[in-house]
Amino acid sequence: MNVFISADWEGIAGLVSWHQEKDDTMRARKLMTGEVNAAVDGALAAGATTILVNDSHGSMRNILIEELHPQAQLLSGGLKELSMMAGVQRDMDAAVFIGYHAKAGTTRAILDHTYSGSVVHEWRINGQPAGETTVNAAVAGYFGVPVVLVSGDNSLQDEVEALGAVHVQVKEAFSRYAALNLHPTVAQERIRTEVTKALGRLDAFHPFQPKTPVTLELDVTRSSMVEEILLIPGMKQTAPRTVAFTHDDVLVGFKAMLAAITLAGTVNRG
Repeated sequence: MNVFISADWEGIAGLVSWHQEKDDTMRARKLMTGEVNAAVDGALAAGATTILVNDSHGSMRNILIEELHPQAQLLSGGLKELSMMAGVQRDMDAAVFIGYHAKAGTTRAILDHTYSGSVVHEWRINGQPAGETTVNAAVAGYFGVPVVLVSGDNSLQDEVEALGAVHVQVKEAFSRYAALNLHPTVAQERIRTEVTKALGRLDAFHPFQPKTPVTLELDVTRSSMVEEILLIPGMKQTAPRTVAFTHDDVLVGFKAMLAAITLAGTVNRG
């Protein structure tokens, strides 16, 4: 069994502010690496033979490779064609998302955003709001890979369960910047146990495959961003701050949205 792990940062127990990423970098990286290792341990206990971990946060250079479980391979660094999902295309049987967070605009959710907090107000798939969990599950589904488990805070539960995956709560959000956290060892043991259980009943999970042709929409934070995004062939403006892209191929749509977010992020205030 080949297992893909996409590891984000905001949903890790003990992390509640982006200041920790700057002011307490090594400690934050250790906490992230610890939860990833727990998922690796759980996958190995379930019989996994290949485990690929994709560092999926920010610069994508967060996980401490010297402290990573030696039976896992680490894909690190930015400029990856599939971004948070790079590596899932390599004959994977299941995907696990560690340290994930709620979509932009979610009330009482730790550091809620969708791919870019400065650009994306909302991302929709066929008219339905989608966070990174759902968007990335669609990429996994393109390759026939089911998402079996997602860890993070309590605000993520509904989105995870709508995909038919297991939600592992490692903290309870009190606000965007405050949470009641499990101790790291408790959070890690919970992840380890639930990953083993989920992979042990792999047949119960199914890939998320949106109906095609799929329409992906972005509401962005400023109208000037739309002007830049419209440089992408096939992109249409449907409202002052909304663009839409329709295609028979989900992966083409996903890449178009990533390009749109990247272009929008270059727009100056003037």
